[in-house]
Amino acid sequence: MLKNVSYNNPKQEDEINNFVGKPFSLIERLKMKGIGSGKLLIVSASKEIENLLILDQNINQCNIERRPKGILIYFRVLLETYALIIPYYKLVIFKVDSDVYTIHIDHRKVKIKVKSNKDHEFFRNILNEKANLKI
Repeated sequence: MLKNVSYNNPKQEDEINNFVGKPFSLIERLKMKGIGSGKLLIVSASKEIENLLILDQNINQCNIERRPKGILIYFRVLLETYALIIPYYKLVIFKVDSDVYTIHIDHRKVKIKVKSNKDHEFFRNILNEKANLKI
């Protein structure tokens, strides 16, 4: 599900929370040693996302937020913020190269280039969360 999350919309926020869970509390975030990634470079994306990204001339970057039942991939286009909401049961991650990951949900995909070992560890944590999820 791709949503424009630039503006405060309680109805949309409830929909996202029902889909991937509410954000972790501060104590949970500290126990997990953080729930968000750093800035990651978007190498390529599916047509729908690519059409948004080409609207401006900025470097295509994103960051990922972990939630109890999924992840959110945030990216900015012009002055708008978009989120690709992915529940764990629909999440598919491929490691394409030593520093490139492809994240899939249904017919959408985002190919991301990571910069450091911390980013690799973040993706391992996502896969561990997905494997340990109790449905």
